[in-house]
Amino acid sequence: MTTQTTAHAEISTLVTRFFRALDERRFEDGSGRDYVTDDVRTVTPVGTAEGIESARHTERALGRFARTQHTATDLLVDVDAASGRATASWNALMTHVHHDSTLEQRGEGADALFTVGGVWETELRRTDDGWRFCRMSVRAIWTSGEPPLPT
Repeated sequence: MTTQTTAHAEISTLVTRFFRALDERRFEDGSGRDYVTDDVRTVTPVGTAEGIESARHTERALGRFARTQHTATDLLVDVDAASGRATASWNALMTHVHHDSTLEQRGEGADALFTVGGVWETELRRTDDGWRFCRMSVRAIWTSGEPPLPT
């Protein structure tokens, strides 16, 4: 039986691994199945995607930067053990380092960083492989620096 404490620890680990995978650009099979369900829906400032397209959407968004660092804090988890569902939200600091080509196009004095402070809100389902995100949204609260150049 999943207790609130056990679920919180498992979901916290999932969040940490997911953010690490984002920064290391590590989605082994290209689907993100280690983190999300097959029917996941993601809503971000750069668009909405569903299912396998969510992983591709994320890879394209991250590819607009040379490097990133995502930090999560203040994780709140609410579990309905009977249904195998949970919600989780957390604050995030998301730092993005622009490609050299972006900085060259912007000229001397261009800020190398685009930083976002935001809130992630998620829904999760307990699967045979553990907790997985089935709905994810990130809402920017503030930004610093310039976003990437349009593609």
